[in-house]
Amino acid sequence: MEELEPKRIIGLMSGTSCDTIDAALCTVYPDMSCELIKGLNYDYPEFIRNKIFKAFNNELSVEELCQLNFEIGECFAKASEILIGDFGKPDLISSHGQTIYHYPTENYENGFSLKSTMQIGESSVISAKTGCMTVSNFREADIAHGGQGAPLVCFADKHWFKNAAVQNIGGISNVTVVSDDCLPFGFDTGCGNIMIDYCTQKFFNKKYDKDGEIAESGTISEYWLNCLLEDEYYFNEPPKTTGREYFSPKYIENILKIAPPNKEDIIATLTALTAKTIAQAYERFVYPNAHIDTVIVGGGGAYNKFMMKQLRKYLPKRIELKTHEDYGISNNYKEAMAFALLGYCTYYRIPNNVPSCTGAKKSVVLGKITYP
Repeated sequence: MEELEPKRIIGLMSGTSCDTIDAALCTVYPDMSCELIKGLNYDYPEFIRNKIFKAFNNELSVEELCQLNFEIGECFAKASEILIGDFGKPDLISSHGQTIYHYPTENYENGFSLKSTMQIGESSVISAKTGCMTVSNFREADIAHGGQGAPLVCFADKHWFKNAAVQNIGGISNVTVVSDDCLPFGFDTGCGNIMIDYCTQKFFNKKYDKDGEIAESGTISEYWLNCLLEDEYYFNEPPKTTGREYFSPKYIENILKIAPPNKEDIIATLTALTAKTIAQAYERFVYPNAHIDTVIVGGGGAYNKFMMKQLRKYLPKRIELKTHEDYGISNNYKEAMAFALLGYCTYYRIPNNVPSCTGAKKSVVLGKITYP
């Protein structure tokens, strides 16, 4: 095998919140450590963001989805070109893409598996526009080998942390458990910011609840919160993943039928829901199987002061609550950095899934390479 050397890689990530494209220029080292050189958040043009949400809601034709794949590829290329303009070409670009649909369920049609996933943002466009080798389409290989195609950031977490629950709170909340007691494991704890963002847009005409200010001005409805906590997803055993397909606009509008009348109370309760489902997931699936003494939070939720306050309230006092920033890793760019690491491993043909997290039958090399 080729001898491992440090590589400069641009990691690209756009999550289920679909707020920005996170671009992180990193140096990835042979020991699997990753140093952030520069990160940026590239805003989708509003018309493209609107199309993405239409795709989420199954409101795009095949023709429009085909076109959107190339448009998003161009957006990812533009984000990369800003970094390239300042720092020169990297050795490669590693793109997660934009998830449009994720179906991790074991279901069959006439003997054919329906388990599948789709991330768009055409890698050929990224490669052609930037002149860089581009790695993309990471999730499919894990699914092909029996996994759920998620969570993939577990691979970075197991190299970067010890004896901790590494909790990302993006559109969806997911955790990686790294402990001396067991193999790393991870799963989606449930909804992160999707429902909060939806209701913040609906009731306050804002994309998200900045710093948790709206939630802070409301009161948690314990009755509604307890109703929401009864959802069957929270009781399902890992490995498990979820997404907008489950926590859909239809789902949200349905739960709003029994919501409290005060709009600030709705935001406060949904924020508490994210925090409490995380804490309950640990009680059900983490503490019985692994010793952890720290919870490390990243993603947009780490900036939501009300959510962090609720998480502190629901977690046992013995657990220390930190953020990625306490470890010198950006809350904002951590996932983009993780995909830089995944791309590094694809380049060197190093298996980069974690079967104990995804449920795959074996470790495999994830990602497809596009040459300029």
